[in-house]
Amino acid sequence: MNYRPSPFAGLPPITKNLLIINGLFFLATLALKNALGIDLVDYLGLHMPMAERFLPHQIISYMFMHGDFGHVFFNMFAVFMFGRTLEAQWGPKKFLTFYVVTGVGAAIIQLIVNYITILVIESKLSPEQIQTVYTEGMSVLDRSMNYTNSLMGQLNLSINTATIGASGAVFGILMGFGMLFPDARLMLLFPPIPIKGKYIAILALVMGIWLDYRGNVAHFAHLGGMIFAFFMIRYWRKKGNY
Repeated sequence: MNYRPSPFAGLPPITKNLLIINGLFFLATLALKNALGIDLVDYLGLHMPMAERFLPHQIISYMFMHGDFGHVFFNMFAVFMFGRTLEAQWGPKKFLTFYVVTGVGAAIIQLIVNYITILVIESKLSPEQIQTVYTEGMSVLDRSMNYTNSLMGQLNLSINTATIGASGAVFGILMGFGMLFPDARLMLLFPPIPIKGKYIAILALVMGIWLDYRGNVAHFAHLGGMIFAFFMIRYWRKKGNY
């Protein structure tokens, strides 16, 4: 009898479980939304601390939420391609620590930048307008609407829009791979050209800046993950724990 090997065969445990867990969360999000009208992003996506739907666990749970199939697929493809190499180099415990710290670090950077944005917008609004947004803003968005006043609309989105995705941790993985394997030769898919590992990190940095400028799902979490990855690896090198 012939047996076909599992697609997860040979994957180190943390990488394998990250792929499985993210896939299950994505399927659960679709199923609950379609069957019961429950949006898991409301409970697990990262909300601003002043938002009515903020919960402390979201600083970790947001990493397992994704907006659509393309979002989860490309994030998990990067984990599959590069995460398993880092886990093989560091071991499961250290890789998991790296993944969680870069993901949480990305969330912290995102919250800080978003908070500054909120302060800037509030400086241009009256106290009454600000109070209106804090009191009614979430219910307005729940009705797929927003304020006609552009500044009130921007404030509402900045306060009540959740950040989701593993992008912060993924960009941390790309930075880590570039720092650990700078001369490793890889083949890009688009375009199909060879590239060294150190340029993967540079390319990820450029992509992170471009995506943040474009207002993508994870915003400054991309750069936050890379920043925390860079200093974490530098710290490990300095301590000789590398």
